Amino acid sequence: MAQIAGLNRRAFLRNAGLTAVAGAVSSNAPLAAAAETAFAANPTFDFDTPYNRVGTDCTKWDRAISIYGKGNIVAGMGIADMDFKAAPCITKALQERLQHENWGYLTTPTSHVESIINWNKKRYNLEIKPEWLMHSPSVHPAILSVLRVFSPPGSKILVQTPTYNGFFTDIRQVGCKAEESPLKVVNGRFQMDFEDLERRIGPDTNTLILCNPQNPTGNVWSKQDLMTLGELCLKRRVLVLADEIHCDFVLKGQTYTPFATLPNEAVVRNSVTFKSASKSFNLASMKCAYMFCNNADHVAKIRQWGHKEDINTMGMVAHRAAYNEGAEWFDQLLPYIEGNHDFVAKYFAANIPAIKVYKPQGTYLSWIDVSAVQQKVGAAQMAAEMTKKNPPSAAPVTPEVAMERWFLDNAKIQLNNGSGYGMAGAGHMRMNIGTSRKTLEAALSSLANALRNT
Repeated sequence: MAQIAGLNRRAFLRNAGLTAVAGAVSSNAPLAAAAETAFAANPTFDFDTPYNRVGTDCTKWDRAISIYGKGNIVAGMGIADMDFKAAPCITKALQERLQHENWGYLTTPTSHVESIINWNKKRYNLEIKPEWLMHSPSVHPAILSVLRVFSPPGSKILVQTPTYNGFFTDIRQVGCKAEESPLKVVNGRFQMDFEDLERRIGPDTNTLILCNPQNPTGNVWSKQDLMTLGELCLKRRVLVLADEIHCDFVLKGQTYTPFATLPNEAVVRNSVTFKSASKSFNLASMKCAYMFCNNADHVAKIRQWGHKEDINTMGMVAHRAAYNEGAEWFDQLLPYIEGNHDFVAKYFAANIPAIKVYKPQGTYLSWIDVSAVQQKVGAAQMAAEMTKKNPPSAAPVTPEVAMERWFLDNAKIQLNNGSGYGMAGAGHMRMNIGTSRKTLEAALSSLANALRNT
């Protein structure tokens, strides 16, 4: 357990810039004990030993280090991937495929299609027919393909904010405008605002991008929420694009309802669903995803407008192995992620009460309210000063961007600023907790120390 990729734990902490806070990992005995107890219940796969990704061209760590320097990063907690070793079945499948030393054109095998169908049927009782499936290197090009068919340039695309920042890039890329419907916060929980949503649907609104589970808030939308949304969109002739890439990360007491399983057939036919094993099994760079739709007319139009179904050979091999043989690995990962969420909530309550944590129902992301901290450190003033230094043509720097930089400079952790998730992201940050609990505690300890000394 102490060895990771040829490095012992202290070497990893030193190389990742954690030496300065290594002592903080055991400074809070009750929390550390809880972490050890949670790990002890998970004996087969080791998620608790920090895995060194530094120097592997890793965006989450190496990009931040390239900008700010190795000694200035305790933890990369931004981009949504995880810091764990891959499921052994994936590594084995890739090694076996490497023995065939030819990388010509790939014909998507029936076994890959079957793995997708079987995973969704077994875990969610979701029926997918082969003719409904369309393959894609990732969810983004799949979404772009659908938007180009149904949302002409200049039209509006509905999003419920805060929502995944990548959607805004996709919307700009097809020449459309994002129409934001803010989620409501009721008793500390985000909810859809259906009245606001309907008010924002106009004659130039043809599509809505749904995120389920919601990134970054972690909402796992109920069947009733999805039915109300689906019926509203059907009535107003708005196609639902259901991004369900985080669907496997659903925490205890919650139920993921695939949009394609809703009881109203007309609602389901007015939708396209997007998925991949890339979040569940950390395969983002493998470039393998899929979408499906039971509306033959929609499928024909998407293909007619030039959707390219190219996928990466090794990505397909990894994806298939994950769905066919990776269930045990994932089923042990999920409670570890839930333990991380519990740890974060307790740690903030005990040590950083100025930051409010919304405990999610799903995902390995934590959405935190930093508005009080922004006021304390003068983030608005910092943003104004940063704006003055930028070219006049540049967009004004937001307080959240200034706060992101403050966290880097003072706590040595990299988070995602909330303003990237829409207007409703003001005063918030997104924190990725898909890492070892030791790394997580080191990062939070560094954050607590930075705020204590402010």
